[in-house]
Amino acid sequence: MRVIAGTARSLRLKTPEGMDTRPTTDRIKETLFNMLQPYLSDAVFIDVYSGSGGIGIEALSRGARHAYFVENNKNALACITENLQFTRLADRATIIRQDAISALSGIHEKEADVIFMDPPYDKDYERQALQMLATCPYVTENTLIVIETSQENDCSDLERLGFRITKEKCYKTNKHVFLCRA
Repeated sequence: MRVIAGTARSLRLKTPEGMDTRPTTDRIKETLFNMLQPYLSDAVFIDVYSGSGGIGIEALSRGARHAYFVENNKNALACITENLQFTRLADRATIIRQDAISALSGIHEKEADVIFMDPPYDKDYERQALQMLATCPYVTENTLIVIETSQENDCSDLERLGFRITKEKCYKTNKHVFLCRA
C-alpha cells in the first residue's frame, strides 16, 4: 500500500498484521480520492476506523490541513503512528485512541469537511457512528461523509438518521456511500 498523490506520493505505508483490518487497495483509493479532491484543500478530515491510517494520510498528502485518526486496535495504532512519522505528516494529525462513538463525541472542531468511515462489515457500526454524528456540531450541511461498506449492505435506511445519500460508487466486493445532512 502506498500514498497515491501529493507531498508524500509513492511512499509505502505499513499495514497491521493479521485480518483485523482491510486496507483499501491503491486502485480503489485512487478512485475515491479523485472524487474527494475538491473537498481536500485546507480541510479537516476525520478517518474513523483508521486501520493503517492510509486514507487520512492520503488526505493530508493531498492538501488537508488536519486529520483525525480514530482507532482502538493496538497494532493499527502503532502502524498509524509509524506511517505518520515516515510520511512527515504527524504534525498535522491527531490520533484518538478510543472506540469510534466516544472519539466522535470528543472532537471539537468548528466544522469537519470530510468524514471517512471504514468499519468492520456487517456489524452496523456505521449506523451507530451516524447516530452520534447527527448530534455533533462539527457536522454541518457542508460536511461530506463517506462510508466504505460491503456491496450487500442496504444503506437506504440511513436517511432516517438525518442524512441523505448523494452518491454510491460500487466496486467488485464493496462500495463507497456518500452522505450529507438531509
